[in-house]
Amino acid sequence: MYIPAVDSEKIIAEHFNDSIAAKQKSLEILQPGITNAASLLCGCLKNGGKVLSCGNGGSAADAQHFSAELLNRFEAERPPLAAIALTTDTSTLTSIANDYSYDAVFAKQVMALGNGGDILLAISTSGNSSNVLQAIKAAHERGMFVIALTGCSGGAIAAELHKTDIELRVPADRTARIQEVHLLIIHALCAIVDAEFA
Repeated sequence: MYIPAVDSEKIIAEHFNDSIAAKQKSLEILQPGITNAASLLCGCLKNGGKVLSCGNGGSAADAQHFSAELLNRFEAERPPLAAIALTTDTSTLTSIANDYSYDAVFAKQVMALGNGGDILLAISTSGNSSNVLQAIKAAHERGMFVIALTGCSGGAIAAELHKTDIELRVPADRTARIQEVHLLIIHALCAIVDAEFA
């Protein structure tokens, strides 16, 4: 068996302990915001609205994960709910990026698919993803609400949000920790939606 030159057990323990600490701190700070976000989501869905979601890289995976949990189910049996991940259609993404710019790949979809009262779940660990920022601007033009999952300082996205929007900013600087908490937030939101619609 290969024996790594690094101290694997120490690295593993550091990651687990850092993750636990980030989640505990996030619970203390973000619980009221997550509650408000869940209320906004449930109200939108009960009124026949839909949720559009977007992000890049790991955040794109989170956007798709969230959409899948709403369309299908999380843990409880309930009716399917309207959710669209804007990260999945490669023909749309590449045509917009080619004809316009990568900054427009989500915004153009929001303009086509979003309606007043719908929600955009905008995910960016740094808060500075330009295409996510443009999607938020498009959502505002369409009269949509925004739930932003960010980290670090909140970046340019924090400055773009309206008073009716909700920012869930993870109090961490490491991308891995922010993404881990984002996923936990998504699961908490899905559990509340399940309970509300089951």
